[in-house]
Amino acid sequence: MFEEFWAISYLFSPLLVGLTTHGFSIKYGWFSRLVKPIDNGKTFRGKRVFGTNKTYRGIFAVALGTGLGFAIQAFILHRCEIFRKLELLDYSSAIIVLLGFLIGAAAMLGELPNSFLKRQIDIAPGATTGGVLSLLFYIFDQIDYLLGVWIVLACFVSAGFQRIVFSAIFLFFSHQIISLLGFWLGMRKTAR
Repeated sequence: MFEEFWAISYLFSPLLVGLTTHGFSIKYGWFSRLVKPIDNGKTFRGKRVFGTNKTYRGIFAVALGTGLGFAIQAFILHRCEIFRKLELLDYSSAIIVLLGFLIGAAAMLGELPNSFLKRQIDIAPGATTGGVLSLLFYIFDQIDYLLGVWIVLACFVSAGFQRIVFSAIFLFFSHQIISLLGFWLGMRKTAR
């Protein structure tokens, strides 16, 4: 069970490089030409479809960073037996970098249904609802990109219940650390 958790953590760790790349792109203004809302300001029922914070830069930066993370795994870490034991994908082919790019883009696109729902029920970007639903919204908000990731990954690796749960646990706790560091470094407006 622990081996499976570490293998899933290794599989998803390039996504952390992607999220970090997005943070740096916000802080330093990288890819500024792509800072355009995906919904192009459109509304549904008088409310923004996704909101101002969901931009093409986010998709591109996370995709680029995730591709870089997979490149590190393929061209550097794959040489070490300890990491090869964790691999659930074929890292011997350079095509893995393209897969990483697709996974990063899919992760950001996977956030869109949650953003749409939050805009429709008047939850501000980065905020959560009150009451009992608050905890559920908070947890889902931290791992909503898993849907997109697993849609792509399921074409290459079996997506059993245990693997999905392990990926959710890994990304939830990793996201907390990255968000806190991003806030301290001025890359995020909130620590959550």
